[in-house]
Amino acid sequence: MEALAKLNNVPTSPRKMRLVADLVRGKRVGLALSILKFTPNHGAIRLEKLLLSAVANWQAKNPDAKLEEADLFIKTVMVDEGRMLKRLRPAPQGRGHRIRKRSNHVTLVVDSFNDQDVTADVVETNEKAN
Repeated sequence: MEALAKLNNVPTSPRKMRLVADLVRGKRVGLALSILKFTPNHGAIRLEKLLLSAVANWQAKNPDAKLEEADLFIKTVMVDEGRMLKRLRPAPQGRGHRIRKRSNHVTLVVDSFNDQDVTADVVETNEKAN
């Protein structure tokens, strides 16, 4: 059974957040947490917190299941564009240049390998082959 976690209006540009999301897409939760812990990008901190929230949501949905035996992995990570704050910066000769302060919405889905026909070891060997 899958669990979902959302994070709205993160004050990071979607392009920078997608770079971090691509690092952990399809990985096991333990491996993804260690990758995010040592990634220097600013979005990694918020994505790590979101991943922990998704794991907690999964535990709330499955109170009788053990987290270690579930073999959780990140099923999907979607980074969408959020609202944009528009500001003006003074420029030479009385002009103004527009500054767009971007934000994003992140949706993360966690699922367990036990619910599917494929095992985590098969997915991991396929990742190494690619």
